[in-house]
Amino acid sequence: MGSLELFAKENNVPIIQKDGLNFLINFIKENNVKNILEIGTAIGYSAINMALISSDINITTIERNKQMYDLAKENVKKFNLENRINLIFGDALETIVDGTYDLIFIDAAKAQYIKFFERYKSNLSKKGAIITDNLNFHGLTAHPEKIHSKNLKALVSKINNYRNFLKQNQEFRTKFYEVGDGIAVSKME
Repeated sequence: MGSLELFAKENNVPIIQKDGLNFLINFIKENNVKNILEIGTAIGYSAINMALISSDINITTIERNKQMYDLAKENVKKFNLENRINLIFGDALETIVDGTYDLIFIDAAKAQYIKFFERYKSNLSKKGAIITDNLNFHGLTAHPEKIHSKNLKALVSKINNYRNFLKQNQEFRTKFYEVGDGIAVSKME
């Protein structure tokens, strides 16, 4: 796993922070999660880590960046997980996924979080959860006044809109955790 972490660091590939990953792994174990849908594969780091928890965990993961998708495919193969990690190359806002999942993990284009949530919530099993990463966005969501870049301000605003969307959502109950870069766990009411 260290080689994937090193590659991510050297190539500025955003992967889940260690604390966030540990939270995710513990959640999967404690809730006996077996089927996972991941929005945003990158190099396959989180999918591989989730699959390594138990041999009966299956993951479908969607990535729209061809270079990342190819790297993820390579990495999944290195860990001999091709039979349990189904990689889909495509835009998650256009991809059609069948079936239900115990966990939907959203860790992709932050500006699209509400759209991802709305698009895939019907794929969630009754007792399942939607986990979203990067809700603190390096501490910037709490202090948008410190941001000088117009694009970054817009992105942080969208993340804060998503946080509010989760807080006000009548269908789901969401808990926010100050772990990693900020994680939300949403479960159906």
